[in-house]
Amino acid sequence: MSAVATTCTLLMQLAAWTPYSILERDMSSNMAGGVPAPDAQADTGPTLALQNVYLKDCSYEAPNGPRVDGNWNPQINLDLHTSANGLTPELREVVLTVTVAAKQNDVTIFLVEVKQAGIFLMKNLAEPDIKRAVSSVCPSVLFPYARAAVSHLVTQGGFPQFLLPPVNFDALYAQSTTQPQPTVAN
Repeated sequence: MSAVATTCTLLMQLAAWTPYSILERDMSSNMAGGVPAPDAQADTGPTLALQNVYLKDCSYEAPNGPRVDGNWNPQINLDLHTSANGLTPELREVVLTVTVAAKQNDVTIFLVEVKQAGIFLMKNLAEPDIKRAVSSVCPSVLFPYARAAVSHLVTQGGFPQFLLPPVNFDALYAQSTTQPQPTVAN
């Protein structure tokens, strides 16, 4: 990422649940070394701000290399998992794990796992808002980075270009909140 006079900060007004917007701020007046200046911190409204994005871990396996018997028509299995780690009361590390397995005729062609992480400032948010941010908003921000990493690894492994389809994390979150929770019998 190049150094520029402005930086983009991801902010979301969670009270109204409107889509987040990217706001440009002048680094000289509102930002000091990437940390919001005191006048920018005076906002008491709910805030969700992206602080950093990074690749935490990745693995790639292709047991037979790019050799495939027959036509290239793999069965793709996509698994997504999100976790969060509290760093401070207002900072959380959110990790989106994307696992892609490609098989053809029950033979594994490649297996890719990418853990894309981000540090998010979550200030003045109620617990339900934090859950929604961690389960829906943050993974939506991280997914394009994970998608690019998966594509790069598969292509570097000698396979044709591979792009993951878009994922609607809002729909997945809504589905998870409406499903009945499993009960444990004693």
